[in-house]
Amino acid sequence: MKLKLHINNVIKDAFFRAGIEHEPMSVSESTKAEFGDFQFNGAMALSKKLGKNPREIAGDIIESLDLSGIISKAEIAGPGFINLWINPLWISEQCQAAVNDERLSIAKTETPIRVVVDYSGPNMAKQMHVGHLRSTIIGDTLANLLTFLGDEVIRQNHIGDWGTQFGMLIAYLEEIGEDGSVSLKDLEQFYKDAKGRFDADAAFADKAREYVVKIQSGDRHCLELWQKFIDISLGHCEDIYEKLSVKLTREDVRAESFYNDDLSKVVEDLAANGTLQESNGAQCVFLEGDEVPVIVQKGDGGYLYATTDLAALRYRAQTLQAKRISYVVDARQAGHFKQVFRVAKESGFVPEDVNLEHVGFGTMMDKSGKPFKTRDGGTVKLIDLLDEAVVKAKEAIKNKGDYTSDEIETLAKIIGIGAVKYADLSINRESNYIFNWDKMLSFEGNTSLYMQYAYARIQSIFRKYDGEIKGEIIISDVLEHRLAVMLLRFEDVLTRAATDTSPNQITTYLHDLVTLFMRFYEQNPILRSDVDEKIKMSRLQLADLTAKTIKQGLELLGIEVVNKL
Repeated sequence: MKLKLHINNVIKDAFFRAGIEHEPMSVSESTKAEFGDFQFNGAMALSKKLGKNPREIAGDIIESLDLSGIISKAEIAGPGFINLWINPLWISEQCQAAVNDERLSIAKTETPIRVVVDYSGPNMAKQMHVGHLRSTIIGDTLANLLTFLGDEVIRQNHIGDWGTQFGMLIAYLEEIGEDGSVSLKDLEQFYKDAKGRFDADAAFADKAREYVVKIQSGDRHCLELWQKFIDISLGHCEDIYEKLSVKLTREDVRAESFYNDDLSKVVEDLAANGTLQESNGAQCVFLEGDEVPVIVQKGDGGYLYATTDLAALRYRAQTLQAKRISYVVDARQAGHFKQVFRVAKESGFVPEDVNLEHVGFGTMMDKSGKPFKTRDGGTVKLIDLLDEAVVKAKEAIKNKGDYTSDEIETLAKIIGIGAVKYADLSINRESNYIFNWDKMLSFEGNTSLYMQYAYARIQSIFRKYDGEIKGEIIISDVLEHRLAVMLLRFEDVLTRAATDTSPNQITTYLHDLVTLFMRFYEQNPILRSDVDEKIKMSRLQLADLTAKTIKQGLELLGIEVVNKL
């Protein structure tokens, strides 16, 4: 239900009937109930163009409005605002259709495109740390959302699996003479041990450098060791993805090594179209208006991240035929992607009609406002953070109900992981945020636990009422009207969140919805014996639609609901 589109079309029809030959601006949601459900503020903008008073223009629009369908009432306010009220009968019909539809009457796009979402991007030399959390869950949410809305989404995990450090790592793996199943359980320690050998023993360092060349030239023995290391490292990542309920699989991996054979071709093609210039022995692209060049090949013949990213962009645009390519990567890489995107477009690697976007995000901070670290200043492993979340969740719920030990384990995993994800996704992705256990595991405020509690509370209503639910949804008071309109706004929110790549628009909506439902639940009794049967049926269906909306919203964020809490 694209609610805002319906209302905008009514305004557009009124413009036509009033003889106003201008495109109307979009309506906006009213901030207060007394101002109606939506407001149209376009009369002021037309005042100079039409040479008329804004209130007079607003009056002309209202006189031409069709008040027999979606809009039942319109009033002029202030200097020329138009307050709009939606017809309760129309609302009832739309809510009735939504509650009986598995997609809540949310249509799939009529013009689907193929979208590549590049996210997570761990380095195979080390275990995933907290810095990988944001890319992983923001990217997965975006992929979930675009898929739900009807686009064809290709998930891509651009892992770091190539480069000089891997010669050192596989040389050390060979030296210790085991298959890696034991030593690679702790990748951080393995890396430190290998680096220690590299720094202390010149012969070992020479061997490591030799192995880098052998890997890149396709030496069978070295590639076997390298593949063993990559497989075990990917296994660590997959454990994280499973805990986070992230949909990335091994089939989604497109590592740096995947593009290795195309890197020389990238340089050749840039040279052929006259884009390249040599600078201090390096092959560079100089972009107009940008002082810093894009280096695609070093003086020693080595390639850089920009070279690999150009190869990946060309593959995704030309081979995968994507029309939108989204990179969910730390905001600090904004300059890099701005340059690489320009080179890709100007060189013809990516057609002009392909939308390239860097979905940047800020940093997770501790309570002191510094980047999140361990007590000794080290990097926090993501697996440790998620395990701690489950422990903290157990503490939060252990005295909240009569649960078996198995139920506590299941609930703690859902609540703990959900809390970490929701806390991250609920803020503007470009902002840094303070990591706070107490806040994210609170039953109050904009937290996943608040959403899960609301959902469980609705399920408890249906456990108490086990009869048949029939009849129509009836909008009988202002609170029901506001709740129903809020429910019908869901598709607008999802569409805007997909366009803006902003998951926090979904969390903000869910918080507003749940807060409004809690007021409805307190003031509008559902199962009380003195409630009229038709009203009871209507309120049960509004509660059901609310629960389904909460569940769908959380599912898009990769968070589970619980039936009892």
